[in-house]
Amino acid sequence: MIKFLDLKKINEPYQEQFQEQLKVFLDKGWYILGTEVKTFEENFANFCGTKYCIGVGNGLDALVLILKAYIQLGKLQKGDEIIVPANTYIASILAIKEADLVPVLVEPRLETYNLNPELIQEKITSKTKAILAVHLYGQVAEMELINKIAKQNILLVIEDAAQAHGATLEAGSWKLEESKVGSLGDAAGFSFYPSKNLGALGDAGAITTNDEALAKVLFAIRNYGSEKKYHNDFIGVNSRLDELQATFLSIKLPNLDAENEVRRRIAKRYLTEIKNTKIILPSLSFRDFEESHVFHLFVIRTQTRYELQEYLLQNDIETMIHYPIAPHKQRAFSEWNLLSFPITEKIHNEVLSLPMSPVMTTDEVTKVIEKINQWTY
Repeated sequence: MIKFLDLKKINEPYQEQFQEQLKVFLDKGWYILGTEVKTFEENFANFCGTKYCIGVGNGLDALVLILKAYIQLGKLQKGDEIIVPANTYIASILAIKEADLVPVLVEPRLETYNLNPELIQEKITSKTKAILAVHLYGQVAEMELINKIAKQNILLVIEDAAQAHGATLEAGSWKLEESKVGSLGDAAGFSFYPSKNLGALGDAGAITTNDEALAKVLFAIRNYGSEKKYHNDFIGVNSRLDELQATFLSIKLPNLDAENEVRRRIAKRYLTEIKNTKIILPSLSFRDFEESHVFHLFVIRTQTRYELQEYLLQNDIETMIHYPIAPHKQRAFSEWNLLSFPITEKIHNEVLSLPMSPVMTTDEVTKVIEKINQWTY
């Protein structure tokens, strides 16, 4: 069986080093917000090219806390509108709702699945205060245009980088040097859920920013709103990156770029060797995927995805659907159920994710390609 994602195999190379660090951790006897979290925060900030990294409990919390921190700073207030892609994973929208802000859904480009900047301006009102740009499936959103629109309308830009660890925007007129996601807006939220390109052994997340005032508030509100023990300056929460998760992430981080490069090589084979006319492959016309896409997921489209999924499973190939139901069609958002977002709905009705991981063998990739090319449904 070709697994969709073999987490055991991905994490096996780090097992011995992690066990060594576990002993060090136990010998220290310091279990919350210790040196391991601080070390990872410094390393990940350096990796992303930002001044600050704030480790938190998970990716959803990362987004929620960014928004709540901006409310504390007076840059947002409850009821403000936040532009967000209509086809994102529901967490992006849940974060906006949790912060008592208003999500304004905007269609993506069908070609890239990322937010269409050309449609943003028509959704901006006097209450619009931020754009939440999602780097979906691991491809960098069109950040130059998004930031241009934000600057013209005095909006914050927040990156949902949960699926794009290590994705890079090449140097150009907007950024004079190559820049990684996490440094392309005012703040960014990351998830280290085990299946991510940089995955922990459980829930974990982080925020990156160059904004000193924002970082100061975030360091406090993740820890009950406290900068100094028993002195609470803000209404905070308990959302702290765990010392053990930080330890494991620090061990894996140095290999992230190399593992992303393996993903790109697999994607290149899929893109060049899958020839079935019933399959719509990812379009990378807006970016050179050699740098800007880290292929957290390799997502194809077909009008008969369930039949293809069953066919592949019968041939010992696991696939997944990211995501079968559009956010505005979820029961949780019943007030949106009658809205029409045709591009978003088409994407959610047709997508299928093929196996993709840095531990796939050449033979496994070849088999996936051969079986898809042989499909005649």
